[in-house]
Amino acid sequence: MTPLNSTYGDFEGLRAQVVALRQAGLSRRQIRDRVHISNNDLLNRLLDGEPAPAWTRRPNAKDDLREKARELRLQGLTYDRIQLELGCSKSSISLWVRDLPKPERRDAKEQAALAARKRWDHELAVRDEERQRTKAAATAEIGRLTDRELFMVGVALYWAEGSKDKTYARRERAVFINSDPEVITLYLAWLDLLGVEREHLRFRVSIHESADVEGAERHWAGLARTDPSAFQPATLKKHNPKTVRKNVGGSYRGCLVVVVQQSADLYRRIEGWWYGIVRGVTVAD
Repeated sequence: MTPLNSTYGDFEGLRAQVVALRQAGLSRRQIRDRVHISNNDLLNRLLDGEPAPAWTRRPNAKDDLREKARELRLQGLTYDRIQLELGCSKSSISLWVRDLPKPERRDAKEQAALAARKRWDHELAVRDEERQRTKAAATAEIGRLTDRELFMVGVALYWAEGSKDKTYARRERAVFINSDPEVITLYLAWLDLLGVEREHLRFRVSIHESADVEGAERHWAGLARTDPSAFQPATLKKHNPKTVRKNVGGSYRGCLVVVVQQSADLYRRIEGWWYGIVRGVTVAD
């Protein structure tokens, strides 16, 4: 195709040439270089109404939001409602749905309820930010534990969560069960500090029968740095149809039971350490 000169005297002829190039799949840059147009305003006029070829369109992270916003607008939602649902700005919503019909005006009570919800959502966001800031500051106050600090924490943790001997039922062995991965991590670190060898540990998952038992065993095995095949058969809890369980979903992995074999002596020492801590407080008082 013969390029036109830079005078652009024949606008319609130039437009026909540019449109043909666009319909052939050329980008703006390719068209500009082909017909030697350096004026962007002129190029915009020549391309007016001609969509860009699909290959030149970059994927937009907000495409899904745009489609959802248009869907909600067609359902009659206002900008405020759409903003609450999607969390995007009103300016973006306006740009995406401006060609769609406006919904009927809501009554005063509904508008007041929406405004109250917006204020409450903002208040919740402020509270959550303050909550996270307090937790982060408290975390920074702890720092790295000394061996003695870990020892004392572990004794208290076991006495709060581990099995205990009773005068009417002798259970002098160290058995610990918990559903919190961080608690399990601390407990295993405490056993390491005490010199308990990992080969002396036995693991078992306690979980509802309807849950993913194998997935739970893989999760806890990874945390305990052992192989799932080393786990003892899981303890399955039967489901009571009269109860509404909240511990469901992919994040539910039951509890991990950690048993120290031949641990009667260890258990007696744990009990003695605990009473020593209590005595240390009462003597100080």
